[in-house]
Amino acid sequence: MIHLRQTWNDEYRGFDGQYMPLDPRQLLSYIVFMVRAAFPGSFDPPTFGHINVIERASSIFEEVLIVIALNRQKSYTFSAEERISLMHDLVRPFPNVSVALCETLVVDFIKKKDIRVLIRGVRGVTDFSYEFDLSMMNKGLEPTIETIFMTTDPKYFVLRSSAIKELASFGGDVSTMVPPNVATALRKKFLK
Repeated sequence: MIHLRQTWNDEYRGFDGQYMPLDPRQLLSYIVFMVRAAFPGSFDPPTFGHINVIERASSIFEEVLIVIALNRQKSYTFSAEERISLMHDLVRPFPNVSVALCETLVVDFIKKKDIRVLIRGVRGVTDFSYEFDLSMMNKGLEPTIETIFMTTDPKYFVLRSSAIKELASFGGDVSTMVPPNVATALRKKFLK
């Protein structure tokens, strides 16, 4: 982590003790980039909307950990191993992004990994309402965790994993909604 101290003349002192003038926008991006973040979800299946958030987060944070969470209340189309494999293929272009499986509370998992920022993708008010409630619960469980909400790119606004799976189950074309490896996996899954 970079520690900088603001002085009266808007210069900053770096580790070497030297003052350096910085544009406030540069300072913000420099400080934010030194933070590690986690993007948890079921990713069943991963969509172009997920990839959009991952790509944008990878340009902001030093490291992004994709946390494939197991929720005991959900039934999944893809096994945890299948989702991990799909996601590994999808994040390959991003050197600062990795994938892990979480079988506990996400806040406990990321605390053990020394990550303090949760990224949540939101498409609209309904998503935000749910994610806000979840972030308050997480904050109650672990006060050091911060949640960052990233709105989705408008072209991915309507992508819901449940709708994609339903369309795929009827043999519909999902190629505009999910990456090619996911579309192939969905076809194979529903041909059984």
